[in-house]
Amino acid sequence: MAIEARLSLRQTQRVVMTPLLQQAIQLLQLSTLELQELVQKELLENPLLEELPPDGAEAPDGAAEEASPAPAATPPTSEAPAGDGASLDPAQTDVLPFDLTAAIFDYPEEPTLVQQEDREEPPFENFSRNDSSLADHLDEQLRMASDDPRVRAIGEAIIGNLDEDGYLRCELEEIAKNTGAGIAEVEKVLVELIQKFDPPGIAARTPQECLLNQLRADPMPDPVAIEIVEQHFEALERRRYLDISKALRLPIERIMEAVEEIQALEPKPGRRFGAPDTRYITPDVFVHKMGDEYTVVLNEDGIPRLRVNSLYRSLLRGSGQEAKQYVEQKLRSAIWLIKSVHQRQRTLYRVTESIVKFQREFLDKGLACLRPLALRDVGEDIGMHESTISRVTTNKYVQTPQGLFELKYFFHSGIATGAGDMVSSLSVKKMIRDLLETEEPSKPLSDQEIAQVLKERGLVIARRTVAKYREELGILPSHRRRLAPKKR
Repeated sequence: MAIEARLSLRQTQRVVMTPLLQQAIQLLQLSTLELQELVQKELLENPLLEELPPDGAEAPDGAAEEASPAPAATPPTSEAPAGDGASLDPAQTDVLPFDLTAAIFDYPEEPTLVQQEDREEPPFENFSRNDSSLADHLDEQLRMASDDPRVRAIGEAIIGNLDEDGYLRCELEEIAKNTGAGIAEVEKVLVELIQKFDPPGIAARTPQECLLNQLRADPMPDPVAIEIVEQHFEALERRRYLDISKALRLPIERIMEAVEEIQALEPKPGRRFGAPDTRYITPDVFVHKMGDEYTVVLNEDGIPRLRVNSLYRSLLRGSGQEAKQYVEQKLRSAIWLIKSVHQRQRTLYRVTESIVKFQREFLDKGLACLRPLALRDVGEDIGMHESTISRVTTNKYVQTPQGLFELKYFFHSGIATGAGDMVSSLSVKKMIRDLLETEEPSKPLSDQEIAQVLKERGLVIARRTVAKYREELGILPSHRRRLAPKKR
């Protein structure tokens, strides 16, 4: 068999991800705040890109006339935005007209009284007091409890190794090694000093030690509760109250009194110090009800209106080849960014409009009427690929008459009903939560009983699915809910 070299031509199609195309895709999944930061960065790095002045303001000298892109600088797309990035005609471009306002908050260093009055501030109730951290709280007590530098060094090492729940997750040997102290000395500081601090139960090494320390810190401790935690902790965890009653030779009523006192303790004493900072979410889209219809309005606050700086037009004609190439590159980048921002807003508007169409009943009546929805459904409705729908709904929030929701909140699976309809899994979870909130504490519903109740309501759901939804809701199984205190 002879082997020979041969030249041949073959035509294939493939998607090439150019840097500009990657940028356009990236813009889709940015939140409004991230988009503001990216646009501000481009304004600093690209001299051809500038922000339109506010309406009625005078344009700087030489910038009144917009630059027209050179033929070589036209991006490789079928449509390009206007060179000034101003409001577009929706009849010509199929882009929703919107007002992109400035993103730079240039406040004077010393505002006048009038400016302070006119400036809109967030509501006072949106702020919470910033309490001291757990470490600061304990360090302050340590400074007041001892003047001995050695004790303070050991105490600070112990406090520095507490987790957010207030437990000591470090071996005493390691603390002794780092402080140059003996293990017995470290344990003495831990047990006789740090564990006596507020909050009770702090710096424990196990949940059992944490509960014991809290019980012993009570001025009038219950000896039965202490004995249960100290000697029968495993039976307490498994709620084997009859076994504890037999072992202590006490009536079950007396055991349950002690158990109620134990259940009132805080198993994570550091929890109240570890609350996360308050986060504020600015909606990317608003859905307003106007009469019987819903209107979608994009939130454009903080996104600058962009245009190409006309002062650089002369460089395309009178400069050398190297300068001309640089200007053409920056011009192409500026035009593509303007186009990408418009395209992002257009896509976000169309996706939200489609979600509103599918979830009309939810907007009218609430969570019980939320219908199952897939990315594919919205994609087919507006003629886009579901991967594009996934990107544009990432990190985006919508303010609706029913509240503030992430756009991805509306996409989830469904459960079939006896009539052949589909019910949202979120609606099913709400039904399960409502059932368990009204159950009798002494006779909690099992997963099978919940499934049977839902079946009677026309929902075909397996016990395993009920168990899965219950776990996602953070609800304990029936044997652990029995006689457990209800969360308020």
